[in-house]
Amino acid sequence: MLFSSISFLYYFVPILFFIYFLVPFKFKNFVLLVTSLFFYFWGEPIYVFLMIGISIVGYVFGLLTDRYRENKKLSKFFMLFSVVISFLTLGFFKYADFVIENINGIFKTNIELLKIALPIGISFYTFQIASYNIDLYRGNVKVQKNLVSFMTYVSMFPQLIAGPIVRYQTVEKELYERKVTVDDVGYGIRRFVLGLAKKVLIANLLGEFCDISKTSTEQSVLFVWTYVIAYALHIYFDFSGYSDMAIGLGRILGFHFPENFDYPYISNSITEFWRRWHITLSTWFRDYVYIPLGGNRVSKIKWLRNIVVVWALTGLWHGASWNFVIWGLFFAVFLIIEKLFLYDKLNKIPKIFSKSYTLILVLISWIIFDAASTSDIATRVGMMFGFGNVPFSNFETLYYIKSYAMIFIIGIIGATPCVKNIINKLRENKVMNKVLNVSEILVLLLLLVVSTAYLVDGSFNPFLYFRF
Repeated sequence: MLFSSISFLYYFVPILFFIYFLVPFKFKNFVLLVTSLFFYFWGEPIYVFLMIGISIVGYVFGLLTDRYRENKKLSKFFMLFSVVISFLTLGFFKYADFVIENINGIFKTNIELLKIALPIGISFYTFQIASYNIDLYRGNVKVQKNLVSFMTYVSMFPQLIAGPIVRYQTVEKELYERKVTVDDVGYGIRRFVLGLAKKVLIANLLGEFCDISKTSTEQSVLFVWTYVIAYALHIYFDFSGYSDMAIGLGRILGFHFPENFDYPYISNSITEFWRRWHITLSTWFRDYVYIPLGGNRVSKIKWLRNIVVVWALTGLWHGASWNFVIWGLFFAVFLIIEKLFLYDKLNKIPKIFSKSYTLILVLISWIIFDAASTSDIATRVGMMFGFGNVPFSNFETLYYIKSYAMIFIIGIIGATPCVKNIINKLRENKVMNKVLNVSEILVLLLLLVVSTAYLVDGSFNPFLYFRF
């Protein structure tokens, strides 16, 4: 079930909220668990049992980790066992065919592919279970003895499918006690509707342009540039829109989920970009991979190794394909270059140069990310810079740029904090603040109505990060 679907917006959510706010607090986790399992069952009727099974393993071994805490070796064994089970499950479903394909390619064998469907959201909920068990062993959280509460944390539908990656310590207290105020509900509705509009009215239309551009036989330098800009905006509004909706729904239910995006395309370096893009993933790898490997507190060679390992894994997390590994290593190379040579210089040069440097590299990275094959990477990057015997522009390029010009303008402005800053400035005036409060309600209603109309008539509506 998609957030951006009529069945979710006008059937699932109203019924859930009616029951959720009607029952006493002691039953709220149970209601949320049942509805979350139903939400997942709607799209994954078989794999819901996989998620339940992995959750129970994480829960049981969490109890064992805590029970034998005084025996460090035994406690560590139980923690590692649970983490290994989570990662083996993720590895089997996500990377089994990738491994077989590479074995066949290297050793000229003919092992049949398993062709197992990837369970939706497995990259997210396995990371959440693993982080719980690791934090429990470290003593950062208290053991969760209530199975319903633990499974509510794992399966909570707002963040189940595509994040943000919510750590147990973030919602630990709210699983036991949470209050929902009128301000929370208002904030949650605002975030959800804005996220829905970002997804339906911007990301979907830009996604259509990307499909047209990639399949066109009339390529040009300008067409490739507009494609990669469209893709950069598409993936941003698609993923950040989902995160907004998840955060909004969580707030209405009484949970405070972490932010996942902070206008990444205004960054002045690749280092800053990854502090602003998919924040919960980058911090997860920092805390559970980079720092345990020694971070930057080791020799320079090991420090560089740590960066390469983390970013190779980050790339591989996104998908079982070499283009994702190359994408991760691409960032690793420039992060290393920045840390060794450029970091101070990027802070001193005019912002227009540091932002341009960052944006161009990020755009190239999205070509790698979206490539159908490794050869496709070289072809498209080459065409970006005039290689490949393609014209600078042509009739088809200009036609589609004109057709989608307005959505490009809206997307580019929306990817910056310009509108937010203007609104905050206007709110400093009491009269304008009152006008904005009334206008905001009308705008949100309009966005909901228009988004609904697009959902009724439209067909292009996948969430990009569902495949991860």
